[in-house]
Amino acid sequence: MSEKIPIVVVNNSVSPAIQAMLEREEKRITPQRIMYFVIAIAVLIYAGYRSGINMVELLQGTGNMAKYIRGYFPPDFSDWQLYVQETLETIAMGLWGTILAASLGIPLSILASDNICPQWIVFPVRRVLDGMRAINEVVFALIFVVAVGLGPFAGVLALFVHTAGILGKLFSEAIEAIDPGPVEGIRATGASKLQEIIFGVIPQVMPLWISFTLYRFEANVRSASVLGIVGAGGIGFSLYQNIRSFKYPEVCAILIILIVAVALIDTLSAKLRQKLI
Repeated sequence: MSEKIPIVVVNNSVSPAIQAMLEREEKRITPQRIMYFVIAIAVLIYAGYRSGINMVELLQGTGNMAKYIRGYFPPDFSDWQLYVQETLETIAMGLWGTILAASLGIPLSILASDNICPQWIVFPVRRVLDGMRAINEVVFALIFVVAVGLGPFAGVLALFVHTAGILGKLFSEAIEAIDPGPVEGIRATGASKLQEIIFGVIPQVMPLWISFTLYRFEANVRSASVLGIVGAGGIGFSLYQNIRSFKYPEVCAILIILIVAVALIDTLSAKLRQKLI
């Protein structure tokens, strides 16, 4: 009995949907977009040149890096109590800097939102936020050390000002992306502008605000660990002193304590975010 072999008919024609998609893609490739792509590549190449990026030197220096890193081990925890106390101080600086920044960032973000305030208010407030973000925490720390003296308070103020600029920007972007429907519904009831913000805007953006604030708290703990270099408190002073004295095992101990602290903060932040959002 002969076996029947199925015959497969191949249809070379392209479906109308696929053909339409291909035509749309062809229309997107315009000379103007090609020019933008070429300009972007040129900018990246120039930025790499100005940054001194040299992968050959990096690969050639791996041996020296490995030798340098070996000098960090084994870590020396002989002063661990001091390091833990200074790490707790660093965490406290990051916490208060973040709380103060969020408190200022909320009103600034409302004033910087196009869909809430007129342009004559939005423009100057955004420029203020730009200035707060543009200046690094270390520079602010130097300024506040002169104003209030050495210690963690100067670090808190530095984190507060810089982080307020960041959170103000992030908060305002969240406000500008809200659904206008609830706000318009509240406005239709004759509510005031403040009531529109409280009942129509804030409930929509609160989850994002909480997420941004928790992330910045973690980032501020890392930033606060450097501010001690300029006398603004925290673990940074011990870290800087040990690096200057070539006490690399002590530096390794400090870094391990910092890594553990940041990991714990990240875990707690994730759990807190799940409960609040």
